[in-house]
Amino acid sequence: MSDLIQAIAIYAIPVIFAITLHEAAHGYVARMLGDPTAQQAGRITLNPMRHIDPVGTLLVPVGILLMSKLMGGPAMLFGWAKPVPVDFGRLRRPKKDMLWVALAGPAANLLMAILWVVSMRLYLAGGLEEGYWYQMAMAGVNVNLVLMALNLLPILPLDGGRILFSLLPNRLAWQYSRIEPYGLVIVLLLLVTDALWTLMQPILQLGTAIVTWFL
Repeated sequence: MSDLIQAIAIYAIPVIFAITLHEAAHGYVARMLGDPTAQQAGRITLNPMRHIDPVGTLLVPVGILLMSKLMGGPAMLFGWAKPVPVDFGRLRRPKKDMLWVALAGPAANLLMAILWVVSMRLYLAGGLEEGYWYQMAMAGVNVNLVLMALNLLPILPLDGGRILFSLLPNRLAWQYSRIEPYGLVIVLLLLVTDALWTLMQPILQLGTAIVTWFL
């Protein structure tokens, strides 16, 4: 139990920041491109309470941490926040601008991963690589890279699905959009079969290569 409490203490702040800035970035870019829906809902904010989903942000990650500790495996987090409301029809160029709104979340996670790596570098320079804050920085890198990779999978309603929809020709895009009601079921099936992590590996490797450059 003490290991679980320690893991929660290390991961809590990185997870909250990763989810909060990811969602706020979607709303901020949507507002820039003509849709004020997120702003009107009070979701362009760094207040994590506006973005936390009790199940996806709290229960599921803690449950996965608990199972990881009980089974002796690595702590592989999975979870979600309350989606920021975006009315794509209010964007100035709905289909094209959808790409930038969707890309904003993963881009925010990559930026945060880089900032956590920079903090790791500072801790290393100060000889603090064994301390709590260094472990938190490592967790921050991992959490943000995983969240980025997960969201970039080309499965609606994930951000990668929105990006692919934006890039496809209109007819193919609307046909592709029919899978959206089943998207989260697909993600969960991939998760329980371990196929999800395999699909995420190329994106994780690219993200790792980018952030390592700053170390």
